Amino acid sequence: MQFSAALSLQEKCRCKPSATQKMEILIQKERIILGIDPGTAVMGYGLIKETGPKIELICLGVVKMDKIDDHMLKLQRIFEKTVALIDNYHPDCLAIEAPFYGKNIQVMLKLGRAQGVAMAAALSRNVTITEYAPRKIKQSITGNGNAAKEQVAAMLQNLLKFKETPDFLDATDGLAVAVCHSFQRMPTGKSAGKKSYSGWDTFAKDNAKRII
Repeated sequence: MQFSAALSLQEKCRCKPSATQKMEILIQKERIILGIDPGTAVMGYGLIKETGPKIELICLGVVKMDKIDDHMLKLQRIFEKTVALIDNYHPDCLAIEAPFYGKNIQVMLKLGRAQGVAMAAALSRNVTITEYAPRKIKQSITGNGNAAKEQVAAMLQNLLKFKETPDFLDATDGLAVAVCHSFQRMPTGKSAGKKSYSGWDTFAKDNAKRII
């Protein structure tokens, strides 16, 4: 009888956690997400802490570069600020907005460089990166992929309970990317609109044509 009881106990120990236990594990897990809306005049960013199904605001802000004339110096500023944010807040991952495709090729090129430099900064600190299309971000926050910046900002203020209005809507745009990434933690089987990179090797492999 003692042997049977011991065997039964061992079998119970090998059992998979129940749905309730899984939820408890999810609730206890914390994650810090850095969201960035890249730009060469203003870069918006937001940091949130995710604790299970709950999220709270850590900070949001902008990096102003409108007074810097040299484009390369702007890229340097983006890299340094992104590294500083990572070193100060130790985010588990970076969520970044993908450049939109417009008619002005020069603007697209500059935005692509700004995004690439921010991504390089994260990769230099071994931070996992996920890229989201602008429409995907708006859809996740407001339910409307064509929502205006003001609508996104208002929804975020209501969700995260902060009253102060940022000087630039780029700040809430950066915050929106982080919140969008948090909303994806429950898999739905749809991965359209985002790409993840865990290091330079995976990024280079998926973007061979973008590397000279």
